[in-house]
Amino acid sequence: MAGTIMAAGQADTPAGTHPMAELHERELARIRSGQLDLAGLIHVTETLKQGGRPELAIEPYKSWIALNPDHPLLYAAMFNYGMALSDQKDVTGAVNVLRETVRLKPDFYAAQINLGSALERLGQVGAAVTAWNGVSTALPALTGENLNFKTIALKQLGRVLETSNSDALAEDSLRQSLELNPHQPDVIQHWIALRQRQCKWPLVEDVGQVKKAEIVAGISPLSAACYTDDPVFLLANSHRYCRTSIGLSVDPAEALPPLDPRQRRPGPLRIGYVSSDFREHAVGFSMTEVMEQHDRTVCEVFAYYCGVPAADATHQRTKAAVDHWHDLTGISDPDAARLIRAHGIDILVDLNGYTKDARTRVFALRPAPVSVNWFGFPGTMASPFHHYLVADETILPRELEYTVSESVLRLPCYQPNDRRRTVAAERPSRADLGLPEGAFVYCSLNGMQKITERVFSRWMAILADVPGSVLWLLAGTEEANERLRQAAAARGVAPERLVFADKRANPHHLARYPQADLFLDTFPYGSHTTAADALWMGVPVLTLLGRSFAARVCASLVRAAGIGETVCTTGEDYVARAVAYGRDPASLRPLRERLLAGRDTCLLFDTPLLVRRLEGLYGQMAQAAANDVLPVPRLRGLDLAHEFGTGLALADSETLDDAAYRALYGRHLRETAAVYGGDALADML
Repeated sequence: MAGTIMAAGQADTPAGTHPMAELHERELARIRSGQLDLAGLIHVTETLKQGGRPELAIEPYKSWIALNPDHPLLYAAMFNYGMALSDQKDVTGAVNVLRETVRLKPDFYAAQINLGSALERLGQVGAAVTAWNGVSTALPALTGENLNFKTIALKQLGRVLETSNSDALAEDSLRQSLELNPHQPDVIQHWIALRQRQCKWPLVEDVGQVKKAEIVAGISPLSAACYTDDPVFLLANSHRYCRTSIGLSVDPAEALPPLDPRQRRPGPLRIGYVSSDFREHAVGFSMTEVMEQHDRTVCEVFAYYCGVPAADATHQRTKAAVDHWHDLTGISDPDAARLIRAHGIDILVDLNGYTKDARTRVFALRPAPVSVNWFGFPGTMASPFHHYLVADETILPRELEYTVSESVLRLPCYQPNDRRRTVAAERPSRADLGLPEGAFVYCSLNGMQKITERVFSRWMAILADVPGSVLWLLAGTEEANERLRQAAAARGVAPERLVFADKRANPHHLARYPQADLFLDTFPYGSHTTAADALWMGVPVLTLLGRSFAARVCASLVRAAGIGETVCTTGEDYVARAVAYGRDPASLRPLRERLLAGRDTCLLFDTPLLVRRLEGLYGQMAQAAANDVLPVPRLRGLDLAHEFGTGLALADSETLDDAAYRALYGRHLRETAAVYGGDALADML
């Protein structure tokens, strides 16, 4: 949002030599006697804010405006008054004042932008969109400040429209913003994510002056995992995101005193879990029993919640399961870090990674001796402040450790699961779900952002070879659903053979799974909790084992569930196996029986074992910290690797076998060493 209008020369004014309350009363008297002009008013209110009393800025603006109704710059005072009210969380008051500001000066676009933001905070999304649309359509000339205002308005429009699932409109707004100002990495990230969510292929294209390589360079880590099975690029991309969006170092004014882990307080290890997803969310569903199973003689559990307000059953169950619950909403990163430090946390676990509402900056401030990346994000953080990554032998075998920055510790199976999950008693029929009786039903109830063009083409090849079969997908927007129907028709498959499942509460979502015959995994970002849900309900999962973290999780789950024969190693094998099962449905019966019979004993759902092993890993981490031998993240040469990767055909990385893939980066290593000398990327391959 645009900030307060500043008086010339005031930015470096010190907080003042008088107490703020005394200054406030004295300047109010000057306003009432007509002795304070607008520049003086702005100077005084900025002094009050810099002196730690921003709430005292409201009355001077209110009084000055009341006594100067005909001032030619009244709109400027009104704007600052509105911003002061907003800062004090009087958003309704801010809306009223900013509306009056716009009425006084309709071409004051900063006021319109901030009015839209205030309306959004009140939940008036439609009115907010109207305010921003007014800016994006009214500007007469796209030069200087006007260009900046329009860029901001379009970005705000795109963000809000994305949140309200108006994906096509959001994408168009962000495209226009990029065309006006190509130097907006955050806009690139959201633009790509929107195209993935709409299944727009090819995903990456030029946008105005922004070329494909620049688009790829700006992709977020989560979107990149859906785009490519190139783990070296994903490592480098995460590091770039950390450097540009989080920061590799901290402001000395925010830094905490160095820790001496040898001075930890006695008693059980203090484990802090940080997450925005302790609620009805895939991570929240999976983590509840972990919290309940922790041995309190080994671990004292702290939960730090940083998500949207929630009161659902999963949120409440998590709160009841932990020893200490703290909501970080509204708490700054430095204050959150200080709180965690005050609690004496031994190991801080990042259950967000680079996902929505993460508090990664808290980890950068190093509030605990040990930081761990586990479960919330399927890949490496590539940061200087995450020491460990928890995985398993399938997801990160020893030969792939070079693709992550953290030191790898392993569980028997990486993913936690909740054995107390609720399944609705009412089981819908195929007719209830719009599925044809007697047909072979393939399903992939994943978010549409995981469906790539290559995966969809494989699915259509499968349907073409299994007459009468259907593919059951989780619905996106109606426009996205129709786009997939058209893509099916273009590949010779009748559009009606795609059946779209509506979104349902988790108990009802689980209850419908048994109507599917075979779950088809996505690639390169495979199914995680969605696969575990299918396996829990007895539905076999066919998956393709890739090279990157996100492309290997599903194989880990399938093996841990006891049906490792459904793990494929090539795309051709994946298609052939799916067709074979579709033509001989009876061949799946033993897999279903094995899944249901072993649900209470298989590795995938043995949460007590996972927790005991996890506590053992925490003990190793704490001992390493006490011995001052914590691992150092491997970050050498990643900027060069990122630059190299943006020029590759990343979407086609899965077509390379392991030898060709390593040779590709090996050539780059040798060329880099020849140019820069030494072993710039020697830590990698």
